[in-house]
Amino acid sequence: MLKVLFIGDIVGKIGRHAVYNLLPRIKEQEGIDLVIANSENTAGGMGITSKIAHQLLSYGVDIITMGNHVWRKNELLSTIDEIPNFIRPANYPPGTPGNGYVIYDYLNMYKVAVINIAGRVFMDNLDCPFRTADNILSGLPDDVRIIIVDFHAEATSEKIAMGWYLAGRVSAVIGTHTHVMTADESILANRTAYITDVGMTGPFDSVIGVKKEIALSRFLTCMPARFEVASRDVRLSAVVIEIENTTGRAASIDRLQLKSNTDKHNDDK
Repeated sequence: MLKVLFIGDIVGKIGRHAVYNLLPRIKEQEGIDLVIANSENTAGGMGITSKIAHQLLSYGVDIITMGNHVWRKNELLSTIDEIPNFIRPANYPPGTPGNGYVIYDYLNMYKVAVINIAGRVFMDNLDCPFRTADNILSGLPDDVRIIIVDFHAEATSEKIAMGWYLAGRVSAVIGTHTHVMTADESILANRTAYITDVGMTGPFDSVIGVKKEIALSRFLTCMPARFEVASRDVRLSAVVIEIENTTGRAASIDRLQLKSNTDKHNDDK
């Protein structure tokens, strides 16, 4: 049985510190074999840098997934292919730097495919995520049994639709992007672990990671303001998925949310 920890959207330096502080304990207590983390908000709340990606890998993250903020830091355009086990949404047009999926060889025992796909509803007009999933699945080697999909999307309807679309064909469909953990974890078609959104790793005394006063001002005045990452009530949100090694069938999915001791002022740039 493979135990996978999927960490929800890591926000800013404060979120990275939560991963650093909590991940070793989670891996030991839960017996985690593989760690996947959505990291598209790690650099000051939007995007990621190569330096931060390597930092997360050094903390114990095995595979990094992204989303619609993948290109917020221009340097990634030239460095993305140098980062191991780093994927961006697969439904960007052909010729886009980087890869949309990775096949991870776990201890030379079995292979795990991790696929990153972005939604289109209320998001960018990318290629069809459903057809993109079909194309990737049809091209995977026959010996890949375990397949995990990070579906980075806004609309709950689109996420649920993707869950049912891939039910029975993949091991897990994990929703990211909205930063709010949902309570609908389930096993679809007796095979596929699913949750609409795994939530956020970052400051909960905020509006989905942003300082409350800034977000409220935007809503009340409709005037632009630079978002800043908040710093208090820091939590790590994740799911733990158990997957049968030989069949790729998910046996369980459980929500996990832990407070971090990084609850202090943090000047995140």
